[in-house]
Amino acid sequence: MNINGATALVTGANRGIGRHLAAQLAERGAKVYATARRPESIDLDGVEVLALDITDPDSVAVVTHEARDVDLLVNNAGIGGGTLLGDLDSVRATMDVNFWGTLSLIRSFAPVLADNGGGAILNIASSASWFVFPGASAYAVSKAAVWSMGNALRQELAGQGTRLTSVHLGAADTDMTKGLDVPKMTAADVARAALDGVEAEVFEVVVDEFTEMVKASLSKDPREFASQFQQFLIS
Repeated sequence: MNINGATALVTGANRGIGRHLAAQLAERGAKVYATARRPESIDLDGVEVLALDITDPDSVAVVTHEARDVDLLVNNAGIGGGTLLGDLDSVRATMDVNFWGTLSLIRSFAPVLADNGGGAILNIASSASWFVFPGASAYAVSKAAVWSMGNALRQELAGQGTRLTSVHLGAADTDMTKGLDVPKMTAADVARAALDGVEAEVFEVVVDEFTEMVKASLSKDPREFASQFQQFLIS
């Protein structure tokens, strides 16, 4: 997909990876709708700011009506989460945003994309789609669901010409990873790799070496990865 001349909508564009995605899309020549639950927190030039809560059907419907020219939907909005055996409301909230909210927006915009020639969808997933970081099992389950959802929708949307790219990374230097003592990529580098993937029309963007290692482990005995990951946590 040629981003120059495209019309993109980015969720969670007020900070972190989403902010860089919106800014870089504009730099590459796209018209950009930058959205967030608190639109006043978006401080970007050259974008059209819209209020959007992806967990609110009414909010999704309003934005879909206002942005009828979108041909690139960027699903970046997401939250962290605790453990599956911890607070159940927290687990539900994580799934509501990361999975149900993302799916709700895709379902709403799928006819828009079809009307505009098919276009593309970019989902920001995670290396946690394929493993569980201690204390973040709800987040991992939600991102595994996002990955599987992407694989399913890639088939379901193929008939209308809509492509879907899923982005997987380890830790980026964002508010969500504050206090996490692990190597981190810059949010700008993640956004750049993601948009390069959209332009190349790839199915998956695996951003960093750690995530490459995680994905490669899926075809092996899971005990091998568990041992490697324990060493990673200790080092």
